[in-house]
Amino acid sequence: MIESLGFFGDAAVVSQSTQGSKSRRSIRDAEKTKQHILDAAEIEFAKHGLKGARTDRISKTAGVASRMIYYYFESKEGLYQTVLQRSATGIQNAIASIDLENVSPDRALAEVIRAAIIYEMQYRHRGMLLFQEANQNQGKYFTNMNWQPAIDLLTNILDRGVKTQVFRPLDSYMTTLNIIGVCVFYGNAHENLKHITPKKNLLSEESIEQYVRSTIELVLNGVKNSLI
Repeated sequence: MIESLGFFGDAAVVSQSTQGSKSRRSIRDAEKTKQHILDAAEIEFAKHGLKGARTDRISKTAGVASRMIYYYFESKEGLYQTVLQRSATGIQNAIASIDLENVSPDRALAEVIRAAIIYEMQYRHRGMLLFQEANQNQGKYFTNMNWQPAIDLLTNILDRGVKTQVFRPLDSYMTTLNIIGVCVFYGNAHENLKHITPKKNLLSEESIEQYVRSTIELVLNGVKNSLI
């Protein structure tokens, strides 16, 4: 009897372990499916905006059944908002890895510009998402995105630079908007720019690095205190 109980006890442990493995695998599969849907939706929304995007195209690109979109995100609108928020979270995470507190304001600004441009070039569809949101929805869903930390980060660097006289007196908010504009322009305008210089690969590592350096130089020359 004891041996029998031992056998069934071991079997129960094995069964629980198997169920646990299946559960973990199920979670991984679910996250993978959601990621595929988000990636496909990002491209679709960037091209067509919320109004023109089609869930059947998204599901086909993602390689999933259309019902999975509604299972995970409830609606096309819910999916759209998740995609938008992902773009805001992504750039903030990219910048968060940089040590900005222990470097000079000009070095901090240069590092943020570099990180922002590299991020935009890695995820070029995300900039177009914001243009579509502004054009189609007049920022209706943008208000639900938490962009304030990214804005505050730049304005704080600029304010610190002005306070320490590394930067000239300036309007930190308006300057932040200018910096954001120059950081996103290159990636967002590529489909037009490539026709101006067809022989130059604007997406090559060399070209992107050249743009990063010239942007940093342009911005720093504009904000630095010439009296120092």
